Amino acid sequence: MHIDENLKHFIDNEALPGTGIDAATFWAEFATIAEGLAPRNRALLKIRDTMQAKIDAWNMAHKQNFDATEYQAFLKSIGYIVEEGEDFLVNTQNVDAEIALMAGPQLVVPVNNARFALNAANARWGSLFDALYGTDAISVGSNVGTYDMARGAAVIEWACTFLDEVVPLRQMKWADVKTKTYLNFVDDAQWVGNGDGSYLLVNNGLHIEVKLNAMGLADVILESALSTIMDCEDSVAAVDAEDKVLVYRNWLGLMKGDLAEEIAKNGKTFTRKLNADRQYTDRNGMIFSLHGRAVMLIRNVGHLMTNPAIVLNDGHEIPEGIMDCMITSLCALHDLKRKANSRTGSVYIVKPKMHGPEEVAFAVELFSRVELALGMKPNTLKIGIMDEERRTTVNLKECIRVAKDRIVFINTGFLDRTGDEIHTSMELGPMVRKGDMKSATWIAAYENWNVDNGLKLGLPGHGQIGKGMWAMPDKMADMLVQKIAHPRSGANTAWVPSPTAAVLHATHYHRVNVSDVQAQLKLRNRAKLDDILSVPIATRPNWTAADIQAELDNNAQGLLGYVVRWVEQGVGCSKVLDIDNVGLMEDRATLRISSQHMANWIRHSVCTKHQVLETLKRMAVVVDAQNAGDVLYKPMSADFEKSLAFQAACDLVFKGVDQPNGYTEPLLHSYRLRVKAMGQVH
Repeated sequence: MHIDENLKHFIDNEALPGTGIDAATFWAEFATIAEGLAPRNRALLKIRDTMQAKIDAWNMAHKQNFDATEYQAFLKSIGYIVEEGEDFLVNTQNVDAEIALMAGPQLVVPVNNARFALNAANARWGSLFDALYGTDAISVGSNVGTYDMARGAAVIEWACTFLDEVVPLRQMKWADVKTKTYLNFVDDAQWVGNGDGSYLLVNNGLHIEVKLNAMGLADVILESALSTIMDCEDSVAAVDAEDKVLVYRNWLGLMKGDLAEEIAKNGKTFTRKLNADRQYTDRNGMIFSLHGRAVMLIRNVGHLMTNPAIVLNDGHEIPEGIMDCMITSLCALHDLKRKANSRTGSVYIVKPKMHGPEEVAFAVELFSRVELALGMKPNTLKIGIMDEERRTTVNLKECIRVAKDRIVFINTGFLDRTGDEIHTSMELGPMVRKGDMKSATWIAAYENWNVDNGLKLGLPGHGQIGKGMWAMPDKMADMLVQKIAHPRSGANTAWVPSPTAAVLHATHYHRVNVSDVQAQLKLRNRAKLDDILSVPIATRPNWTAADIQAELDNNAQGLLGYVVRWVEQGVGCSKVLDIDNVGLMEDRATLRISSQHMANWIRHSVCTKHQVLETLKRMAVVVDAQNAGDVLYKPMSADFEKSLAFQAACDLVFKGVDQPNGYTEPLLHSYRLRVKAMGQVH
């Protein structure tokens, strides 16, 4: 196979030294794995296409007389739904407590951004005072300019009320505590030690460090992001060897513990690096430490995409998922020696966008072969299964079965799952409006089904049951009200968009004992497959012309706002202003929904291609204005024909029906490569 020189240099001179593996051996093993598994990878993708073609044909033939029972029988007849086997229990071993036992927030960040990666890894502990004062969680006063005394008092009041609820005292309220006061806890077991002028407490398995001074409560430090997914996938724009080397180099730095980034802030420059562990003294005067960083997982790409960084002997580009697995696992060898990230000697790989148990089994085989090639113990590489494709959802039990000795994670992803829902049923009819999708029957059943299967198959004690992202980083007051639903649903982790959000979301896990919730949920009946397969078609839409145009405006504006940064600047995840100028954390999953939704409405004549094109042009002007302050931004509306970003957005919609499973990556990659080839990168 042919390897890009920059990638080979990185592997030979940065990743391999210290692993005990020489370059010749590594590349020979890599070639054997890649050349052997790539044809099977391609065959699995052909099965996807074949199944989709059969579903399209059935839907077109039955959309006037759709019968749910016949539909389910059809899906079984083509192997889309496989027969469930007997019950079993997950048996994953050597899993860190943060993943197997504890409940708390999880961050997801693009690993190609070193500053974001370090901030996320260090988000294990955070100031509740700062999180409250700096966001809209507190409505009193202002957090702009000089310190607002009234706002500060409101922060302290909020924190004291929270402490009274989760770590109450016997004889007083937290608002009355002074530094010299002896604290008598209702539950003595909640006090586990002391720090420098602080008490270390624990509740529901999460630690709280209460700092005191002469005036009373000085700060509350919460154990927050227990785990962080370092992302190579949806939040990253990596299309060639240059991009992939940056991804791998940052992951290597995290695994070696030496990643550092020079940060300029308020006129000063400092170096950000990984935090050390935290030291405390227990009641008996013995010093002990707590993990100072989130446990890091790495999200590899799925089975679909290839990358020109390596070309195989048959002329095909290497499947990017195979390359990711081999190289990110190699980098993780450094941590297996140090045991600074995983204390149990595991490597956690989240695998997205798999379709059904056959594809999960392929990933498991890949993991086994990489372990053997790198001299790892069997089942060192743990797998996280993103339940974000319908074929995985309906076969979730069997997906977990084939990974039962190494699974540590299942997670629902509403955004990608909705994109797949739309594409899978593209020919059946027009979909409901996006705002109505969350109240569709299949959504609630899907969310419950994921938890039900995870609990029934014994995932607690071995891994995480996760929920999706809070996408509005500036709406923390709303998040505090709404996101408590995730621990109440039985999930022991859920995604947040920032370290600050992790601190605030941590308060939910103090207020909800997830273990108790899971014990109760085990008693309920599993969600119904019939409900999951209920397609969100608008059977009798009564939308006005204004309704339709408003939906198109919303879709087009969000799509353009994300695509223009991806294509022109290589930004895979950022806060993008929506049509109401609210900042949303966007990645490819939201893009998949918007593009597929518009493609579906064109397909069923809810709107016309001409109307959508005019909408895209009008919304491009809006997006250009929203980005006017970005010196690197290239306006789309200056010349629609020459704007590669605008052309990419159009293709995502107008070619959306033909995109494999509605994925956006093939078109995004092709346009980004064109921008890079023209030397227009920023």
